[in-house]
Amino acid sequence: MASRSARNARSLNVWPGYVDALATLLLSVVFLLTVFVVGQFFLSQELSGRDTLLARLNRQIADLTDLLSLERSTRRSEAEAAQGLRTTLLAVEADRDRIRAEAQGNAATQGAAGDLDKQLQAERGATRRALSQVDILGEQISAMRRQLAALEDALAASENRDRESQARIADLGSRLNVALAQKVQELARYRSDFFGRLRQILGERRDIRIVGDRFVLQSEVLFPGGSAALKPEAGPELDRIAGAILELSKQIPSDLPWVLRVDGHTDARPIASAQFPSNWSLSAARAIAVVQYLAAKGIPPQHLLAGAFGEFQPIDAGTSEDSYARNRRIEMKLTER
Repeated sequence: MASRSARNARSLNVWPGYVDALATLLLSVVFLLTVFVVGQFFLSQELSGRDTLLARLNRQIADLTDLLSLERSTRRSEAEAAQGLRTTLLAVEADRDRIRAEAQGNAATQGAAGDLDKQLQAERGATRRALSQVDILGEQISAMRRQLAALEDALAASENRDRESQARIADLGSRLNVALAQKVQELARYRSDFFGRLRQILGERRDIRIVGDRFVLQSEVLFPGGSAALKPEAGPELDRIAGAILELSKQIPSDLPWVLRVDGHTDARPIASAQFPSNWSLSAARAIAVVQYLAAKGIPPQHLLAGAFGEFQPIDAGTSEDSYARNRRIEMKLTER
């Protein structure tokens, strides 16, 4: 029976390590999802701008196409009118020549021929004006074609920029993933060094344990019952921990965002006093007391984090005094910020 209890205790001691490993994995996944969502947001902004530009260009192309069709129709009409004028001119000239041949020596006939000459001159002027309008329309059509070509070039350039933006976003995501994996590996290595150093300093003790990736001190080592004031004898233990952290902090690169998280835990028995209205308040005050002590020993405050769990994260579900004692604890964990 005693060996079974020991095995259960060891499995419970290991369980927080599994939970933190899963939590670390979950945080990594959330970070990657955040990077993905940010990348998608910027990509959607790029695509939205491109779609707006494409819609505007398509409208301009449609308008130019309609105008070009109208101009072509007008040009065909003008060309047909000019051809009709040419035909009429040729007919008038033939009539003039015939009348001149028939009216030699006849003054009245000569007057009619003069009128025909005037009509012929008028027809020629109208023909020249029609041909000039046709030339102008041709120039307008050429200008429209050049504008259409410029719009097509702008559309192609926009599509190229869109492809380049997508490639940059994909490359950024890949580099972020690689950087994140490297930082996690570095932090895991320093965490292993930290706990190895603590094992050497503290040795084997029942009230101070290393469980998985966290360092566990029973509350009785540091605090009197129901209090958040550190015992005088807690100083040497915390001094050794502070020394190990300071020694390790000199080796951790400055660009690695690490923190020492100090978590306070209580047992399930409620506390209600003027100073601590709940177990949560007591666990928070104890975690803050440890953090302030470590900061006073030279650990940079930006690398310290106080957490409070009250009675809501027990490691022993029993209701005996031993179970309550195991659940009253301070846990320390080296993790990423």
